[in-house]
Amino acid sequence: MSRRLVVIAYSIAALALAAQWTAAKIALAAIPPFELSTLRFAIASVLLVVVAVVTRTRLPIRRWRPVMAAAVFGVVGFNALAFLGLRLTPASDSALIVPTTIPVATALLATLIHERLTSRRTLGLCVASVGAAIVIVGGQPLGGDISTARLLGDLLEIGSAFAWAACLTISTLVVRTESVLGFVTMSSLVGTALLVPLGFLENGYADIATMGDRSWFAVAVLGVLSTFVAFLIFFWAVSRFGPSRGALISYLAPVAGLLFAFIVLGDQPAPVQLAGAVIILTGVRVLAVAPRATAVRVPGPILPA
Repeated sequence: MSRRLVVIAYSIAALALAAQWTAAKIALAAIPPFELSTLRFAIASVLLVVVAVVTRTRLPIRRWRPVMAAAVFGVVGFNALAFLGLRLTPASDSALIVPTTIPVATALLATLIHERLTSRRTLGLCVASVGAAIVIVGGQPLGGDISTARLLGDLLEIGSAFAWAACLTISTLVVRTESVLGFVTMSSLVGTALLVPLGFLENGYADIATMGDRSWFAVAVLGVLSTFVAFLIFFWAVSRFGPSRGALISYLAPVAGLLFAFIVLGDQPAPVQLAGAVIILTGVRVLAVAPRATAVRVPGPILPA
């Protein structure tokens, strides 16, 4: 595959993932987090099942344990923490913190599946962690009391990034031998099934009947672009390049996320937050550079031949 196609794929996924913060912020004004998460993955699951049936892709049922674990972290854990945090913090904070923390967290967790944490990667982790701290502190109002709610929201967003990193690390164990489409389809179905009862604990999905066109459009963006499209590309990147380098799709997400949040919601990040984001990206860039001697395994495509 040419470098140009890889760049295009990464860019599409990054834009789709960045759109989720603005879309989620809009939708959360109408429905609570677990109900929104359920709708998101229900829409994506329908699309994934259709594609899997058309392409005759088998689900990795025999690998149900890691698929279940990936769904718990990547579907339930990530969405619960991210959407709960998004209720407390601006979309611009989420757009900065989550995408730039994911590669760092993934590199750290990937050591559990024998990806080396070299001195260069350790330096990247330290630099990026300093940047994340600057982003969080920079979001606090100057000359006033610290916003406990916003701080808690930012910490929840960091937790969601680690949940997603755990999902990426676990998914590597499956997509090494199984179809990416099959894995994403099965994990989405399992995740939806886990989310459904949690939505009943909120408002029992009664909010759906009162949702307006704007909220439904936001949910559609989450289900189609930020899940169906983005997840297939994201996990294809993980299967092709490994969890740490696949996670670098989020390189482009902060810029696009801030742009979406500014245009649609009017959220404006503080200059110090932008400086923190640059520091994070610098650390992630240091973290991302692999030794020249490192060989990259090239598995099959997203869809079966």
